[in-house]
Amino acid sequence: MKYANPVIPGFHPDPSLCRVGEDFYLVTSSFEYFPGVPVYHSRDLVHWRAIGHCLSRPTQLPLTGVAASKGIWAPTIRHHDGRFYMVTTNMPDKGHLYVHADDPAGEWSEPIHVDQCGIDPSLLFDEDGSVYFSSNGPGGIWQSRIDIATGQYLDKPRRIWAGTGGSHPEAPHLYRIGEAYYLMIAEGGTEYGHMETIARADNPWGPFEPCPRNPILSHRDRGGHPIQATGHADLVQDAAGNWWAVCLGIRPSSHRAHHIGRETFLAPVTWDAEGWPVIGNDGTIELEMAGPLPPAHRWPAEPTRDEFDGPRLGLAWNFLRNPYADDWSLTERPGWLRLKGSAVTLDDVDSPAFVGRRQQHRACRAATLLEFDTDQDDSEAGLTAYMNDRHHYEIAVACRQGRRELIVRRTIGRLSAVVARRAIGGGPVRLELQAEPAEYRFGFALGDGPTEWLAVGETRYLASEVAGGFTGVYLALYATGHGRPCPAPADFDWFDYEGT
Repeated sequence: MKYANPVIPGFHPDPSLCRVGEDFYLVTSSFEYFPGVPVYHSRDLVHWRAIGHCLSRPTQLPLTGVAASKGIWAPTIRHHDGRFYMVTTNMPDKGHLYVHADDPAGEWSEPIHVDQCGIDPSLLFDEDGSVYFSSNGPGGIWQSRIDIATGQYLDKPRRIWAGTGGSHPEAPHLYRIGEAYYLMIAEGGTEYGHMETIARADNPWGPFEPCPRNPILSHRDRGGHPIQATGHADLVQDAAGNWWAVCLGIRPSSHRAHHIGRETFLAPVTWDAEGWPVIGNDGTIELEMAGPLPPAHRWPAEPTRDEFDGPRLGLAWNFLRNPYADDWSLTERPGWLRLKGSAVTLDDVDSPAFVGRRQQHRACRAATLLEFDTDQDDSEAGLTAYMNDRHHYEIAVACRQGRRELIVRRTIGRLSAVVARRAIGGGPVRLELQAEPAEYRFGFALGDGPTEWLAVGETRYLASEVAGGFTGVYLALYATGHGRPCPAPADFDWFDYEGT
C-alpha cells in the first residue's frame, strides 16, 4: 500500500511512538513552546491527529528565560502495564524527567526527575520487571536501572556503547526483540551527515555487537535528494507483526536550507537473515513509499478556519514559553481571540502576547481579521512568520507618531527594518501571508476589498542554516507595546491556515 512522506509535516522532530492494541501514539520535541510534547494518535501509521500534550502545566514545564531551541528535547513514549510513560529532557532546567498517564489524551502526572548525564532519554520495560534508563553522555550511550515509581537508581549509570565513530552518538532506544537486546542510536548530528546505527547483545549491559551494515538509515551521501538529514528513529511492530520505523528528516527548500523544521517520516522495516533490521529501501526513504500498512483510517479533516468560538484554544496552537495569563483571552470578547500587548516584544527571550501554530506546508496561506485601534506610539499587533527571537517577519497594524499604518518588518540577526508601510484609517484589517518554498508574500485588505501585497521576504532567512536552532517556523498572532503595555487590546476574529 502506498503512502506519502512526511506523515507529520512541519516542525515535528525526534519522533517516538508506541502501540497499544490497534492504536499508535507518537510524541515529538517541542523546545521553547508551551504546552510541550504534542501527542498524536493513529490507527494506520499514516494519518495522525493531535490529541493533547504531555506537559500542559507550568509546574511540569518551566520555560521562563529559556533560550530559543532550548527547553524540551527528544521525548520517548512507552506503554507498560496499562500506563503511558513519556521521558524527555528540559534543557537546561532540571535535566531528565518523565511523566505518566493512563489516558494519553488526558492530564499527565507531575514530573519525576532522573539524575543521569546527557540528553535524549529512553525507557525499556523488560520482561523481568526491570526498567532501563538510557541517555547519551560522555563518549557514547549511558544506562542505569531505575525504580520507575521514584526515578532512583537501582544500578549506577555506566557507558554501554560508544557508537560506530560518528559524531554525537545520541537518541538511544533499547529494545528486547526475541532473546536479543538491540540498541539503536543516532550519530552524525542532526544535520546533513545524520544517520542511524544499531548494535545488539545478549543482555542489556552488552557488550554490544554493531550491525555490519551500519548505518541502517542515512541520506548523507544522497546530495540533491529532496529528503535530507534522516535519523533519530524509533521502531514499532504493528498488530499484524510488521515492523516500522519513524524518523526525522528535512526537506530543503532553497539554497540547501530548510525552514519549516525537521519532520516525521515513516518507513517499513524488514529483517535480514542475520537478524538485523533493514529500514526502507536499504537504508533510505522516499516521498512516496509502499509497505504492508494496517487498514487505512482517516480522521476528519481539520477546518481551514478557526473561529475562536470555543472556551479553549485548539491543539494546534502554542505559546512562546510560559504565557502570562493576562496577555490573552477567549472569553472577554466571545468569538474573538483577544491579545493584550505587553512590554515584551518578539525580539525578547521572554513570553510576548503570542499565539502561534506550526507552518506545516512549504506552500500555504494564512490570514486573519484584526481589530486594533490605538493611539499609543510603538504599539502594534499582527501576524508573524517566526523562527526565533532574532529571525522573523511580521505584517502588523502599528501606531507611529499618532498615525495608524500597516507595516511589514524583517528581522535578520542584528538587523531589523520596516521594509514597507501604508497609512490606513480605523476599522478591521485582513492580514494575509502567502508562502511558497522560497519566499513569503505579505498583504492586507480593507473591508471586502482585494488583497494588496506589500512586501516579499525570502524563506532562507528563517531557515536553520541561517537562523540556527532546531525548530521550525511558526505562524503566529501577536501584540506588543515595545517596552510598555498596549492601552487597547488586539482582537482577532478568525484565523485561516491551508496548504496550497
